[in-house]
Amino acid sequence: MNRALKLAALAGTAYLTRRTLRTRIRRSPLWPLPALPVPVSGRSPRRWIPARITSRTEPAAGVALLTLESPEPEPWTPGAHLDIRLPSGLVRQYSLCGDPADTGRYRIAIRLVEDGRGGSAEAHAALRPGMTLDVRPPRNHFALRPAGSYAFVVGGIGITPVLPMLAAAEAAGADWTLLYCGRSRASMPFLDELAVHGDRVTVVPEDEQGLPDLTAVPEAALVYCCGPEPLMQAVRSAVRPGTEVVLERFAPAGAPTGDARPFTVELHRSGTTVEVGAGESALTAIRRAAPDTPYSCGQGFCGTCRHRVLAGGVDHRDTLLTDAEREDSMLLCVSRATGDRLVLDL
Repeated sequence: MNRALKLAALAGTAYLTRRTLRTRIRRSPLWPLPALPVPVSGRSPRRWIPARITSRTEPAAGVALLTLESPEPEPWTPGAHLDIRLPSGLVRQYSLCGDPADTGRYRIAIRLVEDGRGGSAEAHAALRPGMTLDVRPPRNHFALRPAGSYAFVVGGIGITPVLPMLAAAEAAGADWTLLYCGRSRASMPFLDELAVHGDRVTVVPEDEQGLPDLTAVPEAALVYCCGPEPLMQAVRSAVRPGTEVVLERFAPAGAPTGDARPFTVELHRSGTTVEVGAGESALTAIRRAAPDTPYSCGQGFCGTCRHRVLAGGVDHRDTLLTDAEREDSMLLCVSRATGDRLVLDL
């Protein structure tokens, strides 16, 4: 009897061990190698850090200028932006318009967009000096590259990432000009700060002068443009052939038209299979199975939901990734499969 009990106990132990191992391997196919804490390209390892609002002013009608200070300073370069988690939980990106040398202090300007997605309205209504927000360390998709000359063309709140670029170009001894367009002088922030640059800056309020004359944009080694999509398209058409134009969008350029067919996504790390419907994004479907999958803009220009693609073709519909990055990754919020199946490093 004792022997039978021992055999039964051993058999039970063996069964439980085998089941545990199967579960462990299914969760991490490379086991017993240690699993990476996050996918190779995708879920950001950058932690949220606290930042306290120390001041709020209104440099133009409908624009809130906030200064935030953090006890965990992170370096940044001109063109960078900050991810901010609003009190409701919404995450939004705002370009840094202060001085990169002012370590630990971040300055952002937020224009109120009445028909937007709610982030600017909440920021204007809720953000006040003394509040502490969660922010992610700055990142830069619009970096200023070294050049002998620059032409900057901005529309409205698009001035924000360019302000520190002007200071950097000046410090480097580069030639530069700025064409600053807006609906009216009252709506255009930072005119007083720009006045010190004299005739390098051309201000074009639409209610006074009409649309800007883009043929006046001088020849330059690099053209940087930030603003509404029509302005950016007009700049690209107006510059001399071969001139490189670097763009920063605050809204998506628009996804390519075409089939929105359903497809299947396999989450390789968890072994989960997700069905993506024709009328929904891969991000929406994946978050049903993995609710902590990060995202922010949901429109293909911030990069928060970028993940590595292990197998399958991708119909890229973003405005962010380079050709090299598109070879092995995608933005879940807008891009889709060209076929019936994708395998992701998730």
